[in-house]
Amino acid sequence: MSEATTQPRTVAAAEKKAGALDTTALILVAVLLAAGAILKLTLGSVLSFAGMKPNFIIAMYCLAILLVRPKPIQAMVVGLIAGLICQIPMLAATPLLNIASETLGGLAMGLLILIPMKVGRFDASPIVSTFLATVVSGYTFVLLLAAMNGIAIPVALVTYAVMVFGTAAFNAILVQILVLPLRRALKR
Repeated sequence: MSEATTQPRTVAAAEKKAGALDTTALILVAVLLAAGAILKLTLGSVLSFAGMKPNFIIAMYCLAILLVRPKPIQAMVVGLIAGLICQIPMLAATPLLNIASETLGGLAMGLLILIPMKVGRFDASPIVSTFLATVVSGYTFVLLLAAMNGIAIPVALVTYAVMVFGTAAFNAILVQILVLPLRRALKR
């Protein structure tokens, strides 16, 4: 019999690819999307004003994308998942439209976080990116709704402007407030 030589076992840590979403990032995205759904279901009705309800799901996927900084295609998938969550009967206003609108909103957010937006020491990326991504999502929804219902596009754009820009402003302020403490807590 030959003697087996023993050597200490070592486990090498897998090298993380740039832009790859690790398990922690995926869990964070899932938790934020779930929180957005719960907030939309509960607080969304309470905070409604003149028929306008805040869309916490958009705010939470924007926040998730800001925190985990995925590649644009991955951000688009986060938006797609958010759109699918919006199909839950209790959350869906108009079935299927959110799939397209949130997918494009996620892509917009994924592209916008690539643009440096520092103004002095202030990072304007959370507020600006969330506002613009919400506008992309909102107007995608409005254009699809107009096409489905035979509404003239200019009429739809004007009619829904207050709703889209109001939601965008609400989401932008909410994300700006939440991003700093979450970055500190998560060390991101």
